[in-house]
Amino acid sequence: MGFMLTEKAIDAAALVEGLRDTRAGACVTFEGRVRAENGGRTVTALDYEAYGPLAEKEGEKVLSEAGRKFRITGAACVHRTGKLGLGDIAVWVGVTAGHRGAAFGACRYIIDEIKERLPIWKKEHYADGATEWINCAADGRPPGGRRRGKAG
Repeated sequence: MGFMLTEKAIDAAALVEGLRDTRAGACVTFEGRVRAENGGRTVTALDYEAYGPLAEKEGEKVLSEAGRKFRITGAACVHRTGKLGLGDIAVWVGVTAGHRGAAFGACRYIIDEIKERLPIWKKEHYADGATEWINCAADGRPPGGRRRGKAG
């Protein structure tokens, strides 16, 4: 299935169905959701921006690496862009494999590498009206924004 950026809501059930494979005895998924608090601050919404061509190329590379490192039968990852509300799925990863160890390992590898390597920027909106770019890739500079430190 591969890697994809989307502005639309993520349909986790449809994505799991797309990974269905009779060779797989395990299917592991991860949903990263917008939470109401980060670092002691009340979050009301998020904006995600991405450099699409590079993010998609690097996302595919991460999935290929996972395929080589783990004995998996399939993998997919979808990352949202645009404005997201509390509880929305921001990123979804799914992996199938013959056995659970490979599926869990590959799923963890994919989400960790996606968060570390892809040019995707997150802007948090807070209850006090403030906003802040966090988790900025590479030089820590969001599109058109001021330099911010990378958050973990």
